[in-house]
Amino acid sequence: MMKSKAVLFDLDGTLLPMDQERFTRGYFKLLAKKLIPHGYEPDSLVKAIWHGTAAMVKNDGSCTNEEAFWNDFAATYGETAWKDKVLFNEFYAVDFQRAKDLCGYTADAAAVVNLLQNSGCRVALATNPIFPAVATESRIRWAGLSPEDFEFYTTYENIGYCKPNLDYYREILRRMHLVAEDCIMVGNDAREDMVAGQLGMKTFLLTDCVINPEGLPVEQWPHGDFGALQAYLKEIFDLC
Repeated sequence: MMKSKAVLFDLDGTLLPMDQERFTRGYFKLLAKKLIPHGYEPDSLVKAIWHGTAAMVKNDGSCTNEEAFWNDFAATYGETAWKDKVLFNEFYAVDFQRAKDLCGYTADAAAVVNLLQNSGCRVALATNPIFPAVATESRIRWAGLSPEDFEFYTTYENIGYCKPNLDYYREILRRMHLVAEDCIMVGNDAREDMVAGQLGMKTFLLTDCVINPEGLPVEQWPHGDFGALQAYLKEIFDLC
């Protein structure tokens, strides 16, 4: 039996089933609808959001992802863009909730998290921190879970790295006082999630909504649906 101390879960496409492209298109459409009345042109807004996202992905930990995004966004629209941060906050608190309709749902997500909790395992949410906490907490609830189900979860306010940067995973380990060999990373992205294995974590590729644009051979990792994941975790943790 592996003496693992924690399981790290991805969110989008893992605990929360979704078609990533469909979700992104719908999310941008909702955001544009919110901001058009305030002088934003949809195409340039989407371009600026992607550019800001890239700034977060490139972040080296010298600032939070929130700061990386807004510094980049203000560089595009000018310093007056900072005042519109309140509009984004309003969007995520209200309009963004409609994006739930763009996601799927599986009771297996809560079932596997509860299984681990009941066994005394520590559980964290290692979702790519490109969203504010309010949006991340909403997506957690859409998955049938509660933010309180996780000992720690990453948001753009509380960390300065993104996947697939190994420093993202190192920072989670540091904050939770864990070593990589004591953890399992579960996710649906063959590149962004399975890269955690390079640090010594065990990994499991959930294939229900798998993302693998590079066509990496999935056989190199334990993989499968939620049934296979539960069987894997029960074997690793010697659960009943």
